[in-house]
Amino acid sequence: MLEFIQLLNLRYQTILGQSNNDAYKVKFQQRIEQLLLTEAFLRKGRLINTSPKQPLNIALLGPTQAGKSTITNVLLNNNSAEVSPLASYTVQPHGFCYQITIDACAGLQNYFGRFQQLQQSDISKNRYDCYSLNEVTSNAPLLPNCILWDTPDFDSIDSSTYREGVLRTAALADIVIIVVSKEKYADQSVWDMVTMLEPLHQPTIICLNKLSEGTEELLINSLKEKWLLARTDNFPDIVPLIYQKQSGTPIWPKDQQTLLRKLAKQIDYKNHAKFEQDLLKKYWQEWIEPIIAEHKALTNWKELVDICICHATENYQSDYLDHPHHYDTFQKALAELLNLLEIPGFSRILTGVRKTITWPARQIIKFGRKKPLIADNSQELTLLNQLAEHVLIQLADKLLDYAEQPHQRFWWKEFSRLLRSQRQNILEDFTYAAKEYHTSFQQDVEETAQHLYIKLHEHPFLLNSLRATRITADAAAIAFTLHMGGIGIHDFIFAPAILTINALLAESALGNYLHKSEHNLKKHQYNTVKQSLFIDSISLKLLELPNQLSTTNYFNISPAQLIAAANKLNEKQHGLRLL
Repeated sequence: MLEFIQLLNLRYQTILGQSNNDAYKVKFQQRIEQLLLTEAFLRKGRLINTSPKQPLNIALLGPTQAGKSTITNVLLNNNSAEVSPLASYTVQPHGFCYQITIDACAGLQNYFGRFQQLQQSDISKNRYDCYSLNEVTSNAPLLPNCILWDTPDFDSIDSSTYREGVLRTAALADIVIIVVSKEKYADQSVWDMVTMLEPLHQPTIICLNKLSEGTEELLINSLKEKWLLARTDNFPDIVPLIYQKQSGTPIWPKDQQTLLRKLAKQIDYKNHAKFEQDLLKKYWQEWIEPIIAEHKALTNWKELVDICICHATENYQSDYLDHPHHYDTFQKALAELLNLLEIPGFSRILTGVRKTITWPARQIIKFGRKKPLIADNSQELTLLNQLAEHVLIQLADKLLDYAEQPHQRFWWKEFSRLLRSQRQNILEDFTYAAKEYHTSFQQDVEETAQHLYIKLHEHPFLLNSLRATRITADAAAIAFTLHMGGIGIHDFIFAPAILTINALLAESALGNYLHKSEHNLKKHQYNTVKQSLFIDSISLKLLELPNQLSTTNYFNISPAQLIAAANKLNEKQHGLRLL
C-alpha cells in the first residue's frame, strides 16, 4: 500500500505541474497534502514494526507568527530553538532530543525518506529537503523523555515550498501541540490542518498563545465551537499562555505542568494499523476519482471501438456477403470447379483453344501484372477499405462529442488529436492486411471447389453432364482467362457455361449440398474478415492508442494496480502493518 500511495502522489504532482486550471490546482494540491500525510503515517507504522521502543515524538504545529519556536524554548527550558519576529523564519523541522541520544533515533532517517538529517547549525535556509536533530542538556520539567519538534508554519505564502516537512513531522508525532494566537486561531488554514489530522487519533493539546488577561474564557469557548464543527472527537486540553511584556516569554500554567507527562503515559501503538486504515478509507474515493474517470474513459473508448467494428461487420455482411449482385466468392469456387472438370482426352485440344482465346490476357500478364486469382480492384476490397475509413470517421465524430462533455474533456481532446495523427497509418495497414487476406482466402475457395468435385464423383451422370459443358470453347476460355486475371468475375457469372453449371447443380440431387457449401464458405469468409481485418488489424491498433498518451498528463494507473491496492485496503487490520 505504501508503494501505491507514493505512486499516486507522484502522479498527482506530475499532472498538477501540467495544469493551468486554478480550481484544478487547488483540488489536486489538497490531495497531494493528504497523500503526503498518509505516506508519512504508513512510514510511521513501518517504524513501529521495526523499532517498537522508538522515542516519543511531540510536535508543535501552527500558523505563522503563532510563537511555536518560543513555546519550544519554554518546554525545553532553554533557547535551543531560534526565534525571530520575521514570518517564515523556520523552514525545516527541528528536533530536540531531551534525555534521548541521537543514536537512539537512527530509525528516523528511514522514516523521513529523501529528507537528510543534519545538525541545526549546518542547515541552509534555502534548503527544504532536510531536518535537524540535536541533543539538549537542559532540565525540562514540563517534558517527558522525547524528541520535541519545532516546525515551519503551514499557512504563509511560501509554505507550499516546505509544507512537506510539516506534514511528515505531524504524522510522526505521538502527541500534537497546536499553537495558535488570538490573532490566528480562527484562520481557516488552522482548522483545515486540525481536520486533516483527525484520522491519526493523536492526543492533542491546544496552546492559546499571546493572550491578554481576562480574554481566556471567551477565546476558549470560541475554540470549542470551532473544534466541534471541524472534528468528531472530544475537545482537547487548552493551555492558555498570557503574554509577558517584561520578558516577552509566556509562562506555562502551574496547574498544567504535568500535562505532557500524563499524555505520554497514554501512548499505545497497538491501534496504529487500524488508524492507518481509517486514514486511507477517509480519502480513498476522493484520491482515486480521476483514476476511475480515466478507466471509465478507456472503457467508453473500447465500447465505442466495438460498436463501430460491429457496424462495419454488419455492413460487410449486408453490402457484400448477402448482396445478390456483389457477392462473388462462391462463383469463384465454381470457376475453380470448371478447371477441375478437365477431360483427359480433350486436354490437348482445349489447350490450343485457350492459347488462342486468352492471348490478350496473357500479353498483359507479360508486362508485369501478377496472376491474381482474385483481382485487387474487386468489389470486396473496395468495400472493405470504405468500411475501415468509415470506422475512423465515426470514431472521430464521437471523440469530438465526448470532448464537449465536462468529465475527462482533456483526455478526449488529446485522444482525438492522437487518432488524427495515426489515421493514415491505420488505413494503410488495413489496406495491406485486406490484400493479404484476399490472396490467402483463395485457398479456401479452391478447397470448396475440390469438395464439390469430390461430391460429384458420387453422381456419375451429373459429373458427365458437367464435363460436357466444360469441353465447350466458351467454358474453357472463360475459366482459364478468369484464372489468369484476364476478365472479371462479373463477366464470368453471366457466361453461358457458368449459368449452365449453376442450373445443373441447383436442380440436381446436389442442390442442397451446393447451398450448404455456399453457406459454409460465406460463414467462414465472414469470420475470417471479422477476425483478421476488423479485430486483429484495425480494432487492435485502435485499442492500443491509449498506450501512446503522454504519461505527464494522465495517471496511467491500470485497473489491475487499482484493484490490488483496494484489496490491501480491505485487508484485516494487521495486514496494513505488513507493508
